[in-house]
Amino acid sequence: MAKKKFERTKPHVNVGTIGHIDHGKTTLTAAITRVLSTV
Repeated sequence: MAKKKFERTKPHVNVGTIGHIDHGKTTLTAAITRVLSTV
């Protein structure tokens, strides 16, 4: 039995961040995710 093909209905983005520990990478990523999730 063949699996149903997954159809992506929302755009997606891969974000890579570099930097030293405790310089706000997680905070920045969370803010970007929050803003883009409402689009």
